[in-house]
Amino acid sequence: MSVGGDQRARPRLPRIDGVLNVNKPEGVTSMDVVRRIKRASGQRHVGHGGTLDPFASGVIPICLGQATRMMEYLVDGTKIYRAMVVLGVETDTYDVQGAVVGRSDISSITRRDLETAAAGFVGRIDQVPPMYSALKRGGKRLYELARAGVEVDREPRSVEVTSIDVKGWDSPLFEIEVVCGRGFYMRSLAHDLGRTLGCGGHLRSLARLKGGPLRISESMTLEDAERCFEDGAWRQLIHAPDVAVRHLRAAIVDGRVEEMIRQGQPLALGLRVPDGRRGEHCRVYATDGRFVGLVAFNPSAGQWQPHRVFNLSYPPSEDAPVGSRP
Repeated sequence: MSVGGDQRARPRLPRIDGVLNVNKPEGVTSMDVVRRIKRASGQRHVGHGGTLDPFASGVIPICLGQATRMMEYLVDGTKIYRAMVVLGVETDTYDVQGAVVGRSDISSITRRDLETAAAGFVGRIDQVPPMYSALKRGGKRLYELARAGVEVDREPRSVEVTSIDVKGWDSPLFEIEVVCGRGFYMRSLAHDLGRTLGCGGHLRSLARLKGGPLRISESMTLEDAERCFEDGAWRQLIHAPDVAVRHLRAAIVDGRVEEMIRQGQPLALGLRVPDGRRGEHCRVYATDGRFVGLVAFNPSAGQWQPHRVFNLSYPPSEDAPVGSRP
């Protein structure tokens, strides 16, 4: 008879190498999600592919095992956000959690004004990060300085915005959908749009609809993600690590070239790995579909060189290229 009731031990899982598409709920941090998945899965290496503010919800890629080596590619991927912005009220954090620092009349603002202002933020733009961010200055996070009442100058950063669509306008609220690249702050956009319109503004709500290749329509709740390790459903829900780089060119290599990659040897173009450009990465598969890793092109040597090599603990990806060497 067990002591303390029926307390069955959590089954010991094998090493898991892959990515879960989790829909982060409001009110928890990105690291809270990581900690909960790490505890539920029993895995040593767990990380996320792109921070979301605690008040935000939506897609957060959770990487396990060797997939943690692919996090930078997920962070670099295209994002789609849906946000609600409040006009006429400025806050010190640029979002709903901050203290109000200014109010203005917005009775004359029209939807056309919003669309015109938004259009000015599309393309390659310079954006000043908010003080309430995790960027560091002198070894301290900016939000730590902000909480201490210290504001420092921030250098503008170049960011890419593909599109901004105004989805609705019901004064003082307007809804926008933004397609953007790495390093873009939606809170700064809300603040800057308010300044452009001459009335101030802040971010009331935010949802990430897409992060890299992962979409919210295919995501799971955090609770379902935790449960999937108990009932074995993780095997059907996990994405192979190469999901993060399927936008890159692919090559299929035979056993001899695979062994060269695993030994860290450069690959001459005569081995029929495709020609490349400076800094380009190419994903490499064995003839049976196993993801071998990534190679990077060195133009001065005219060779591909091993960049990241994997020894994965799962079967080949269902959509990996399979077949004889091209």
